[in-house]
Amino acid sequence: MKILPFKIPKTSQESFRLQEDHEVHFYDNLHQHPEIQLTLILESDGKVIVGDFIGAFKPGDIFLIGPNLPHVFRNDRKYYDNQREGQAHSLSIFFEWKTFGETFLSMPEMAHLNELAKSSARGLFIQEPVKSRVAQLIKHMFRKTGMDRIIVLLKILSILSSNKNMEPLASSGVYSDFDEQDGRKLADIYRFTMNEFHRKISLDEVADLAHMTTNSFCRYFKKRTRKSYVDFLTEIRIGHARKLLQQNNLSISQISMEVGFNNLSNFNRKFRSVCSITPTEFRKLQENKMDMVLR
Repeated sequence: MKILPFKIPKTSQESFRLQEDHEVHFYDNLHQHPEIQLTLILESDGKVIVGDFIGAFKPGDIFLIGPNLPHVFRNDRKYYDNQREGQAHSLSIFFEWKTFGETFLSMPEMAHLNELAKSSARGLFIQEPVKSRVAQLIKHMFRKTGMDRIIVLLKILSILSSNKNMEPLASSGVYSDFDEQDGRKLADIYRFTMNEFHRKISLDEVADLAHMTTNSFCRYFKKRTRKSYVDFLTEIRIGHARKLLQQNNLSISQISMEVGFNNLSNFNRKFRSVCSITPTEFRKLQENKMDMVLR
């Protein structure tokens, strides 16, 4: 069995699936499915995991996730507050390359589309200059029916296949060797980490959660994710720190404590190792970008 197999509901009257999610928070279990997933985030933010990639998502972001690539969109803690309603909102298209047929895909005009299919195996983050255009077409597609939907989908894929400014997410490799037990175990670890990263977390504590010895857990996590648990935890913390630095209402020292670092020098060192710049430089860079927008 695959890692938390996820069945995409589809009727006999459709060759691919359009899905609008408008919930308190997104589905938060690490999962995979044979369909390619193109998702536009309309509302909410949080962490996205695609294969061994960990990053942030926010409104306006678009992700193309390849077949059987483990992934999850995990909203920030505030979206699990019972007082919030319907704040997580996205539009997704689920389809399979084989839907178009071998004859169609073997046409010379489809060479770029086949390259896109290969690239999607790692997952892709869609950026400008095409992101805005693709976002509008995704919204437009949800207002169409029948053949018109297929035409819009092909238009989207044509734009993406001609675009070189897309960021690959996961490392190259095969992620289909996860079994269901791996999926549930990793989902529990990811959920725990995203909920508790703001405090001190020991390897012993996480190993207990996984029902493993500490040494066995460290080997297991590194084999399954291609990074150590400490590096994974650091990336989660730094990702949240980047969001807080952009809000500009907390001091860097306060942010350091907020994301779980026990001292400022350690925070500065870890931030620089992940982002190649210091927190102060990152904040200044964001302020300069905002100044340019406001001019």
